[in-house]
Amino acid sequence: MTHTPSMRPRDRDAVIQSMRAGVVPRRGQHLIQVGRAAELAALVADIDRVAGEGATIRLVIGDYGSGKTFFLHLVRAIALQKRLVAIHADLSPERRLHSTGGHARSLYSELMRNMATRSAPDGGALPSVVERFVTTALQEASARSADPAAVMRERLGSLTEMVGGYDFAHVLECYWRGHDTGNDALKNDAIRWLRGEFTARTDARRALGVRTIVDDENVYDQLKLLGRFVRLAGYGGMLICLDEMVNLYKLGSGQARTSNYEQILRILNDTLQGIATGIGFVLCGTPEFLSDTRRGLYSYAALQSRLSDNRFATDGRRDLTGPVIRLGNLTPEDLYVLLGKVRHVYAGGDSTRYLIPDEALTKFMEHCSTRIGEAYFRTPRTTIREFVNLLAVLEQNPNASWKDLIGDLELGPDTNPDLAPLDGELDERAQQGDGEFTTFKL
Repeated sequence: MTHTPSMRPRDRDAVIQSMRAGVVPRRGQHLIQVGRAAELAALVADIDRVAGEGATIRLVIGDYGSGKTFFLHLVRAIALQKRLVAIHADLSPERRLHSTGGHARSLYSELMRNMATRSAPDGGALPSVVERFVTTALQEASARSADPAAVMRERLGSLTEMVGGYDFAHVLECYWRGHDTGNDALKNDAIRWLRGEFTARTDARRALGVRTIVDDENVYDQLKLLGRFVRLAGYGGMLICLDEMVNLYKLGSGQARTSNYEQILRILNDTLQGIATGIGFVLCGTPEFLSDTRRGLYSYAALQSRLSDNRFATDGRRDLTGPVIRLGNLTPEDLYVLLGKVRHVYAGGDSTRYLIPDEALTKFMEHCSTRIGEAYFRTPRTTIREFVNLLAVLEQNPNASWKDLIGDLELGPDTNPDLAPLDGELDERAQQGDGEFTTFKL
C-alpha cells in the first residue's frame, strides 16, 4: 500500500482531531488526500491564471459530506504555495454577498480576518501585506534615489482609476505616513479601515480624511481593489474561497436570494469577460443550491444560462473547463487508500505502530457497505469519523479485538440538513402557487 510521507506531530494531531469531530483539518490536508486528480488539476490551472493577471470563478458542487470543504482547503493551500494571497469565509445567516443590514460587510470583515499568505497561513496577514507594500516601495525609491512619497503615489495611481480606488489609495498613504513618522495610531486606523471595521463615515473622515467606508454596497468593489493591491505588494494575486453557499439557498426572502444571485452574476461576468484581474473565486455548494429552479441559482435565468452543464459531457465524459465543477464520487478503491492513509497518520507515520492490519480495512469497508450501502464511499464523512473512533478505542484498549469492535459498529448515512423544510418555505410555495397542499382534511 502507498503510504503518506513523514509528518510533524502538530500536523498529525490536527488531522486526527479534525476527523474525529467530522470537520476539515486546517493543516496537513496533503497527508490524507486521495482522488479528485482531474478536479484538482483544473483548479491549479485557475490559480496559475490568476497569477498571470487573469481572473477566474469556479462553483464546486458536491453532495453533503462529499468533501467539498476539504477540497476547498486543499486548493487554498496550493494557492499559498504559489505565492497568492488567500482569503476564505463560510457564509451564514449573518454573512452574505449582498445585504442592506450589514451582512455583506460582516462577510468582508471575516474574509479580512482570515487573509493568509505563505508566511502566515493561519490568517491575520493583512498588516503584513500592507507592510510588504510599503517596504517594496521604499526599496524602489532607494534604488531610484527618488522621494518615497512620490513613488508611493505613483504605484497607487492604477488603483485610483477603479471604483472606490481614490479613498483606498489615500488610506494606504495614511499608513505610509504613520510608518514614516512613527504614528502607530494612524497605522492602526488605516488597517481598521481596510478590514471594514469603521461603521460610521464621520469616524473614518475624522481619523483618515476619507468620505467612504467599506459597507454593504461596495464589498465586491473593495475585493477587486484588494486583488489589484496584493499584486502591487509583490504577490501573484488573490484567491477568494467561500464555503456554505447553500445559506443563500436557505434565505426565506425571495428578494434577498435574488439580490445575492445578482451579485454572483456580476462576479461571473467580470471574471469571464476579463474585467477583473488578479483575482479568483471558488464557491462551494450542494447540488440543490445550483440546480433547484425554485430557490437555487437556476431560479435566476441569467445564471442558469451561464452555468448549465455541457450537453456533450454525458456517458462518463466530463468538461472541467466551465464555471461549474461537480466533485466526482470517491470509488471504493479511493476509500481503501484513504483508510490506509488515516491509519498511517494515526500511527504518526510509523508503520510498526499500526493498530490494525490491512485485512481490517477490507472488513471495515464490507461492514459499512452492509450497513449504509454505497453512501459509505460516496459521502465518506461518517465513515472516516467512525474509523478514527475505532482506532482510538484500539489504542486505549490494547486487549480489544478489532473484529469484535467492527461487528458492533452502528452506522447510518449522512443526512443533509439543507433539505429540511426551510423558514417560510410553505408560505412561499403557497404564494407561488406550486400546487402543493397546505392543509388536508378527510
